[in-house]
Amino acid sequence: MTNRRRPSDGHVFYRKLNRHLPLIVRAEGVYLFDDQGERYLDGSGGAMVANIGHGVREVAEAIGAQAATLDYVNGTAFTNMPVEALADALVTKAPPGIDKAYFLGSGSEAVEAALKLARQYHVERGELSRRVIIARTPGYHGNTLLALSASAREHYRAVYEPWLLDVHMIDAPYPYRAGPLAESSPAMTGDALEAAILEAGADNVAAFIAEPIGGSSTGASVPKASYYARIRQICDRYGVLFIADEVLTGAGRTGKFFALEHFTDASGAAISPDIITMGKGLNGGYVALSALLVSSKIFATLAGGKYGGLMHAQTYSHHPVACAAGLATLSFLDKHDLVRRAATNGKVLQERLQSLLHEGAGAHLVGDVRGIGMLAGVEFVADRETKAPFARSVKMVERLIDAALQRGLVLWPNTGHADGHNGDLVMVAPPFTISVDQIEELVSGLRAALADVAKELPAAGPTVVAH
Repeated sequence: MTNRRRPSDGHVFYRKLNRHLPLIVRAEGVYLFDDQGERYLDGSGGAMVANIGHGVREVAEAIGAQAATLDYVNGTAFTNMPVEALADALVTKAPPGIDKAYFLGSGSEAVEAALKLARQYHVERGELSRRVIIARTPGYHGNTLLALSASAREHYRAVYEPWLLDVHMIDAPYPYRAGPLAESSPAMTGDALEAAILEAGADNVAAFIAEPIGGSSTGASVPKASYYARIRQICDRYGVLFIADEVLTGAGRTGKFFALEHFTDASGAAISPDIITMGKGLNGGYVALSALLVSSKIFATLAGGKYGGLMHAQTYSHHPVACAAGLATLSFLDKHDLVRRAATNGKVLQERLQSLLHEGAGAHLVGDVRGIGMLAGVEFVADRETKAPFARSVKMVERLIDAALQRGLVLWPNTGHADGHNGDLVMVAPPFTISVDQIEELVSGLRAALADVAKELPAAGPTVVAH
């Protein structure tokens, strides 16, 4: 594959300055095509975004029609039809009690606004001491400063540490690395949250934020069935707002529209958070869009409060064209029953990925394969028995991503999850439109890339002692 763009070429400040980038000129279905005619299977939906596939004409036409009709209005002065219709559509799909939608441009913006909303809610109620945020490690919620403060990504945080807030971290439910007492550990049961609230002082805690099913930070780890019922119970007991970060997992990625739908209370009833953040699949990658979905109690408090709205100004909030794209994306999901397809073909994807554990010359590099629906994580280890990760200096996942790209397969890497610094995994999150044959193509490409990496790694490779 030739003609990759070097960081020093042209005038673009690329996101990655240590690699050469292919120039993609078009996309269709699950495939990307570069200017040299090379084809890539988009095995991660870009950054786990492209849920309905590339090149959907209905969405493109909706964007064009809206831009030609009404391109932009100031959301503080006017409303518009796409905003109204998208809010109605999302609330129809939302858990009980969630009945308002606020639209922004990116997942990081949505999380930033959600955390600020939690603080404002308590201030409006006269509970000024509630300022503590509790989040989980490993975990990730975005790259704006407040969202980054709530994220356990040390390689992102290091440079900006002096500017970040002190967020109280608890261990995330991460079965593969939880040890022999995983089922009863506070991290797995949810009891770690109550301990953190009591340590901080219940009257000081504003919110708890979590991805219902792990994103790249824990490689699609799925908590035990009772976990979120316990979380909801604890938050209610201490007056803490529960923010479900569905930026990555929402809009059908896990085989249900919201990942939190996989969990119920003891009676089988749905679990409702106080705030839901969405992004990525909400727009299918077509136009930048994210959302906050908010409970009626929070909305009522702000509506009757002193500030006259959420104190979070964004020029492009409630954007007509972005919301038209979101509405068209939801329509396409419903019309083609793609959330159900993510569940059914997702089972095929998960089953075929399991073959990586025992098939191919690189099988010994695979420690675990896990996930649900069209969201999967493949974690790599230097020693499968001890689960010891490769030392970061080996750059195992970077090698794999490059090997996969050479074979025409795009995957999403993650590092640092094993101990904050070491650890390598890839996320597999293709468009829901992927066929069974294309799933086999994806898995075969990943298996071949693993074999390529196995040949070039030092014998056994440097490891980190597992604890």
